[in-house]
Amino acid sequence: MAASGTVESGSFSLESYSHDVRTRVDRALAEYTAFGSGCPDHLREAIRYSLLAPGKRLRPMLVLMAAEACRGNRDAAMPAACAVEMIHTYSLIHDDLPAMDDDDLRRGRPTCHKAFGEGTAILAGDALLTLAFEVLARDIHPPAVAAECCRVLAQAAGATELVGGQADDLNEQFSSGQLETLESIHRRKTGAMFLVSLRLGALVAGAGAAERTALDDYGARLGLVFQITDDLLDVRGDAAAMGKRAGKDSGRGKLTFPGILGVEESVRRAERLVTEARAALEPLGPHAEALRALAHYVLERKH
Repeated sequence: MAASGTVESGSFSLESYSHDVRTRVDRALAEYTAFGSGCPDHLREAIRYSLLAPGKRLRPMLVLMAAEACRGNRDAAMPAACAVEMIHTYSLIHDDLPAMDDDDLRRGRPTCHKAFGEGTAILAGDALLTLAFEVLARDIHPPAVAAECCRVLAQAAGATELVGGQADDLNEQFSSGQLETLESIHRRKTGAMFLVSLRLGALVAGAGAAERTALDDYGARLGLVFQITDDLLDVRGDAAAMGKRAGKDSGRGKLTFPGILGVEESVRRAERLVTEARAALEPLGPHAEALRALAHYVLERKH
């Protein structure tokens, strides 16, 4: 990504696109978490503190970009975009807990358990997890598509994907594991949510088999690029820009791509994966321009 923060291809500006998406997604998330009088005030505050914290909204963006790449409607895909961000935020709240990754800073602010206590943080995550499926079931149409969206998101967030990846990460994080182990963890922990974001967008758009395959090939590579870049930022990133501690994982001896491959080989691997990801989008033609630009951004991001 250029120093100005803009990725452009022809007339397309990722900066303008992402700003518009963040604004729309944030507005929808705020509406979904207004709740009624039955939600305790301190719980509502904790949920909104974490969910509405400034963020890239990368996963919701993938939902909307995938829908557009398959000639679908962005507004129709917005509930799915919000559901993915709810799942993502729940996972961050729980990952940050002392029993998990034990982080005290997230998105430039104290983590949820630091701000509200561990019990409330756990409940805020629980509430977001369940709200995601309520949103899909109620606001995605027709009902058959809503049901399939619930199924694929539940699978991606469950014991064989996101949660399973986190469990293996806890077991393997300080081991002398191999590259295959690390890639397996992150294909589930990070990659599963990237893939399901693209799949949700495709489902809402009524995509065909060739379009779905192209998005899966793209997403599998993009998820690994994101994690490799995350590990590189932990080694050489700026904490103020990232909004979280730099050097935490490498300093604790955690299993990372630079730790196994070295910095230069990690960079080369990420660059190769981006090239492959962009090539995978060829069947989608010009409608996938936003996804092509996003792959470049993920490689070059500074936070």
